[in-house]
Amino acid sequence: MTQTVSQALARKWRPRDFDSLVGQDHVVRALSHALENQRLHHAYLFTGTRGVGKTTIARILARAVNCERGISKNPCGQCQACVEISQGRFVDLLEVDAATNTRVDEMRALLENAMYAPTAGRYKVYVIDEVHMLSTSAFNAMLKTLEEPPGHVLFILATTDPQKIPATVLSRCLQFGLRNLPPDLLADHLGHILKEEGIAHDPGALRLLAKAARGSVRDALSLTDQAIAYSAGTVGEAVVRQMLGSVDQQVVHQILQALAAGDGKALLETARSLATVAAPFAAILDELAAVAYRLSVSVFAGGLNSEDPDDAALAGLQQAFTPEDLQLIYQIATHARADLHLAPEESIGFSMALIRMLAFKPGGHAPVGSSAPAKALAPPVVATSVPVREAPTAQAVVETPAVQPPVEPMPVEQRTVVEARPVVASSAFELDLPTPETWPEASQQIPAKGLIRQALVQAELVSVAREGAGLQFQLRTAIRPYTDASMVSRIEGLLAGYYGVPVKVTMTLGEAQQTAHAVHSENRRQAMEGAKKSLDEDPFLKGIQNLMGATVVPGSERTLNDIGPADV
Repeated sequence: MTQTVSQALARKWRPRDFDSLVGQDHVVRALSHALENQRLHHAYLFTGTRGVGKTTIARILARAVNCERGISKNPCGQCQACVEISQGRFVDLLEVDAATNTRVDEMRALLENAMYAPTAGRYKVYVIDEVHMLSTSAFNAMLKTLEEPPGHVLFILATTDPQKIPATVLSRCLQFGLRNLPPDLLADHLGHILKEEGIAHDPGALRLLAKAARGSVRDALSLTDQAIAYSAGTVGEAVVRQMLGSVDQQVVHQILQALAAGDGKALLETARSLATVAAPFAAILDELAAVAYRLSVSVFAGGLNSEDPDDAALAGLQQAFTPEDLQLIYQIATHARADLHLAPEESIGFSMALIRMLAFKPGGHAPVGSSAPAKALAPPVVATSVPVREAPTAQAVVETPAVQPPVEPMPVEQRTVVEARPVVASSAFELDLPTPETWPEASQQIPAKGLIRQALVQAELVSVAREGAGLQFQLRTAIRPYTDASMVSRIEGLLAGYYGVPVKVTMTLGEAQQTAHAVHSENRRQAMEGAKKSLDEDPFLKGIQNLMGATVVPGSERTLNDIGPADV
């Protein structure tokens, strides 16, 4: 009595024709048209991650051009050529693994054989897998044949890293990028296969397998084989989750619910319970980021997909977070995932990530042990000294008690440190106002960052005047985005805080010359010219040039000191 070993699903369900390929419609369409119109290229390059169908398409193409019933996009699969190609024993199909045949001698021997006519088929088909592993000499040996190939030769190159292939080889090939399959399509494909195999399964289990495969059909089928063996014949969600070490979505939902309620105690209790079972903290952070992404998309794309079970489970959380909350959760989760190995223990790094999500939540947070939002303490009563400018000839300092009412704390991420000038009496005030000549230097003293700073240092001051109790700034810039109303409003707020009075800004579009950026660039140009002149006159450098025939590389000159701030 003989026993047969069952064939792996990845081999048993390997596509034999273009119709059975999944997820590569763009490649199938192009190759089908080429076969129907008899317009075959002499060299094809298939790129993509592992398990997406590169060598599978190569074998289908080899059958299509060598089928005994004629060149067709639908090879018969029954003639001797089709059968032998499927079994890997067709004499005119040569499959080479470039990872183990990298030397130039092996490539030359292969190409010398290409000069001879096919033995049994219509074309000699050379399939070179992982072609990027070839040596530079081997690539050079291939170039001549790729440039002037015999009419009976078809090259099919496959690689997972096209960036390592020389441009001279890429330019001689017709390139096709194979895509990773989306989880939904991959799960449907697995469901079709298991149905044909007569194996019971849960849809949730297939979604887990599809996500774990990360777009690779071969990996998905290998994981499915593993799940069948692990579950003794029934592919259930709980069994697959245990096999993969996947995160239970209920845990993620518990964390999000605690964040939404501002319940620090419940949040840390969840973290402690996860630590006791050695939970996969990196995977939980990944899931938190993924859920934050799906909820963010739902805000701007019109809601969750009610037909998707994963999205349906998130319906209760959709209104619990603002877009700012979701951005914060995503940012902290992804950063904590990358820095998890730096923590004293993974559980500590994970707990600190949850605490950060709660501490920096725009809506405030609750301290550990309480589910109510924390209240701000009223500031103490203090006596402050307020400088008051009376007339231009004298000044006075008045001691004034200042009592401030309790206020809610401003969210941390919204706080901006602005150097405020003293508030002066409105009856007669004199501010140190800039002029168009002093504006380039004055604009650099204003404590601004990012785009606001760039807008100021690249703007020209046309005029500044007092307007009632405030100031009116007339600015001009050559950069259109800096004239937007939102940008002007932010500049007004910054200048009002800096000068201590209301500020109105008008920003017009036009040529701007007297700007901090222009002055800084001119100073650097003059400094560089001085540096070049010093080098030209330096006797030591001249001696080296005369002695060794050396020259100064153009563009390599540097000044001894930077001229001005680096962000001007």
